[in-house]
Amino acid sequence: MSDRVEHSTSAAAASGDAEPHGPSTVGLRDAKLGGWYREDTGELFRGMPIDVDDVVVDVGCGAGVNSVFCARRGAHVYAIDREPQVIREVRARLSAEGGTPTTLVSDANPLPLDDGIATRVICTEVLQHVDDPQAMLAELVRVGASGALYLLSVPGALQEDLQEKVLPPEYRGQPGGAVRVIARDELARWVSEAGLVVMEHTQHGFFWSIWWALFWGCEVELHDPAHPVLDHWTAAWQALLDMPQGHRLKRQLDEFMPISQIIVARKP
Repeated sequence: MSDRVEHSTSAAAASGDAEPHGPSTVGLRDAKLGGWYREDTGELFRGMPIDVDDVVVDVGCGAGVNSVFCARRGAHVYAIDREPQVIREVRARLSAEGGTPTTLVSDANPLPLDDGIATRVICTEVLQHVDDPQAMLAELVRVGASGALYLLSVPGALQEDLQEKVLPPEYRGQPGGAVRVIARDELARWVSEAGLVVMEHTQHGFFWSIWWALFWGCEVELHDPAHPVLDHWTAAWQALLDMPQGHRLKRQLDEFMPISQIIVARKP
């Protein structure tokens, strides 16, 4: 499910969606309301400030949107992914931002980094893909310095069940897909057992949970997801956010069926 979540949250921030009411534009507005990409405070996510003194390790960086946000804040970024083509593309994006980022091809088993190198560690929508999530968490903890902040996320369990019901047969069992659904209490327990202190455990993205469920039925391409059903749902969500009580409703619906559950933690 990570491809969906990345498109839903991170990739929305990088979109050049020219339509002011298109899904990426509305999704980016929704993400910012949910705590992501706080340009005014320099926080990648609420409680995760990034500045020039930070060394950021982004494990499973994907399209690199989180890495680029951190690079723009002046941090030194280690962007890591197991796919060489992904790393080539991320390297080009980071190079365009200036500085001297480090990009590494690795499956993070183990991470090719020294102990305690990072002040910020990011691992979003990755743990559901690996054979041993707790071993990966141990590696993430190892590379963080004392006091390092961690931003961790995995897909929400309820929306995973929803997507499973509507996913077309040809998409089932594809290589690189998720190997597990991680429950909310399970993620929190793993993070605590790894030695981190959970500072916030929240959720985001009811909008995308429904959008993706509808997407599969509309039989359109992701690069051009124009369809009346998707357009109407996006417009409805835009209208909801414009309502006086819209932000409260968003929070309630995000809590019920988020696309992603998110933990901000600290290494003692």
